[in-house]
Amino acid sequence: MDKNDFDGIMDGLAEAAAHLRGDDVPGLRIHIPAEIDVKAIRAQLGLSQAEFAARHGFSAARVRDWEQGRRVPDPGVRAFLKVIAAAPEVVERVLAQG
Repeated sequence: MDKNDFDGIMDGLAEAAAHLRGDDVPGLRIHIPAEIDVKAIRAQLGLSQAEFAARHGFSAARVRDWEQGRRVPDPGVRAFLKVIAAAPEVVERVLAQG
């Protein structure tokens, strides 16, 4: 992935965050899934619940609750999980920056 791709993803994330805050983002069309399979995303990455949680800023208990259907991620988290599923290497690189 080159810098332009990375910058495009970061711009998209900033627009999505603005949209979730209720800010006006002209021309923005996003899809936040009503449901998301957290276990499938985690399995795709080959991570334990604890590893997935630590890598992405969640608590292990919350990941467990999502996977067992006791809780549903809120829309912002579902959007973030969708990005994790689509571009895990970008998410990891961005979150690793100080």
